[in-house]
Amino acid sequence: MVGNEWTAVIIEDDPDVRDLIEIVLTQSGFHTVVAENGVAGVEAVRTHNPLITTLDVNMPGMDGFAVAKRLRDFSSTYLIFITSLGDEIDVVQGFEAGADDYLVKPFRPRELRARADSMLRRPRARQDAPAGPSHAAAPPAPEPAAPVQPPEESWAAKAARELKAGLSPAPFLQPVQAPQPVQQPAPQVAPQQPAPVVPQAPQPPAPVHEAPVHQPPAPAYQPAALAPQQAVSQPPAQPVLPAVAQGGAVAPGEGGWLRFNDLALNAETRVVSVGGGSVDLTRAEFDLLASLLGTGRRVRSKADLVLTMRGQQYVTSYFVNEADKRAVETNIASLRRKLGDDGATPRFIETVRGVGYRLAEV
Repeated sequence: MVGNEWTAVIIEDDPDVRDLIEIVLTQSGFHTVVAENGVAGVEAVRTHNPLITTLDVNMPGMDGFAVAKRLRDFSSTYLIFITSLGDEIDVVQGFEAGADDYLVKPFRPRELRARADSMLRRPRARQDAPAGPSHAAAPPAPEPAAPVQPPEESWAAKAARELKAGLSPAPFLQPVQAPQPVQQPAPQVAPQQPAPVVPQAPQPPAPVHEAPVHQPPAPAYQPAALAPQQAVSQPPAQPVLPAVAQGGAVAPGEGGWLRFNDLALNAETRVVSVGGGSVDLTRAEFDLLASLLGTGRRVRSKADLVLTMRGQQYVTSYFVNEADKRAVETNIASLRRKLGDDGATPRFIETVRGVGYRLAEV
């Protein structure tokens, strides 16, 4: 390989996500090249011959699947799709287009590092020099859209700000360092033997005239009733407050109980009660309710809740189809019925149309 071993190309139209990926790869030792659309991304890969390329799907002009197929015509770069499309058909289409990995937004910076590290452990033959510029007429780049000010800080901007503040662990990739010279140990010097000590004849101690010591008389015995007792001050016991929802996840209270409004759930004994009355739930209904209580007001997608029912974690490892999502809808409807919750004015579970579910407002 030539001098492009630590070069990465980032093809992403969202500036917040683009900045986050750039920070993660830069901290890992890469020199980054960014491109805002598919056409510019193809030319950047052709020019710089990167080791790793990240690619979005929804971009103006040429989408990510078409970009990946064009890149595979001349480049063997490690290709990671980073997109918000997490359905089974999108994941399959990404791998068929030539992706080495598929990461769904919002992603965690540590996970991106780990996936890149995993790919780099699988060596791949690459061309030693970057290819020349393309002679084919490229379609004109689309006109940039007018900037839209977001109402609040996006997840990518927040993650990038935390990385810049130094909250992220040390990068897992480091550039190759030159070997350091080995220092020779210093020669060992035999310690000097101390001079022998000549014992001296013991001298008799001088007589000491001690004055008689007068001991004070022992105190008279007092009955227990008359003897004063030292009171030990103890701090007042603090009352144990029940767990409540404060705009986020429900914190565990005493004995492992999670409480929200008049709903109580114990993850250890798998007991659920509403208004003091016990509620009988199935395993899937209990797992869904416990998962929603653990994340509070954060929206949980149906695909995410499918994995919760399965006991799995990553959408990219296990496909989620429409039948699985309908199973989540069925279990949520049954759970609401058993809890006495109304979908129009929810007290426990709120529906976010087109996305998923979350806890209702307190």
